[in-house]
Amino acid sequence: MLLQTPKLDADDLRVLAEIAQLQSDLQLHVRARPHWTGQLRRELFAAALQGSNTIEQITVSMADARAAVEGQTLSADVDEGTQQAILGYRDAMTFVQQTPQMANFSYGEMLLAALHFMIVKYNPGKWPGRYRVGGIYVTGSDPLEPAYTGPDADRVPGLMGELVEWLNDGDQDQPALVRAAMAHLNLVCIHPWRDGNGRMGRCLHTLVLARDGVLAPEFSSIEQWLGDKVHTVQYYQALQDTQGGFYQPERDARPWLRFALTAHHKQAQLVQRRVDYTVRLWRELEAVAAERGLPERVVSALYAAALGELRRATYQGDEELSRDQAIRDVQALVKNGLVRPKGNAVTRVYLIDGAAREAHLAAMDAVRKPMREPYRR
Repeated sequence: MLLQTPKLDADDLRVLAEIAQLQSDLQLHVRARPHWTGQLRRELFAAALQGSNTIEQITVSMADARAAVEGQTLSADVDEGTQQAILGYRDAMTFVQQTPQMANFSYGEMLLAALHFMIVKYNPGKWPGRYRVGGIYVTGSDPLEPAYTGPDADRVPGLMGELVEWLNDGDQDQPALVRAAMAHLNLVCIHPWRDGNGRMGRCLHTLVLARDGVLAPEFSSIEQWLGDKVHTVQYYQALQDTQGGFYQPERDARPWLRFALTAHHKQAQLVQRRVDYTVRLWRELEAVAAERGLPERVVSALYAAALGELRRATYQGDEELSRDQAIRDVQALVKNGLVRPKGNAVTRVYLIDGAAREAHLAAMDAVRKPMREPYRR
């Protein structure tokens, strides 16, 4: 037996309607396909990649998360295990991004095993793709008292079969956000693997949303929001409040569901703010480039620098330039005081500077405002 989807009340329906409106507003920008869409999607993907792994104490900078998404070299201070964990999760989420276009898609235990293998393959001792055969505990503040005890290993295959059946056919009348939250909850409650259960729960959450097709998963994932330190504490608390210490499928899942809907509401606000910032900044950077007689395409390079770091190779690919063209453009930006170099050789990147940095800071100030609490009217 799985934890059941709670009956939605008036507040839940109101919050879902508000999230739907926020997503609808985002769709208008995404469907228009402005020049910055690709870079923004990579930025959101990198933030989700960083956030989900930070929860598991696998920590990289946003610059390295972007490098992983862009297929570039991570910095030398990222150890081999961390790098492989980041790249494995990137691969799993890249697969998730493709699923809306898979006409033959269906949920199955082997699909989940394959995603788990991608995420944990850097650590063969944790049995990537294979169910556990022993008990499992989630440690709490006191290492002698588990915060959660998973069901016995001999129950795992049956429970996973039930979860897959539900993913394919269960609660089809529920909103995708609700089904994604319940999939996430049930997977982490079953805790079928020796390691990687949290990352798999979040990956499955995003997969359910991706298959719904309302928004690209980069725009709808809550992994970035969950990765914030304060939110991570709230995340674990919501799971503990719902789980009650051990596998109890009869428990009320409402505390978890409300937490998940709050996370989606706030992440949607955050993404909308990022879009507003991008629209304003892009317009200002166009003016900065025009004033200096630079080609319009360099706005793409300046925007990348504003997000964190400009990499010449990434800019070259984004604008479909030759290597020499990209080098000349970046050198022109340096000469005009709009970016400054950092690092050497393959690790060289460029940081926003001068008038471009002022435009970036002004755009940040213009969109900065407190988050709305969805369940507080």
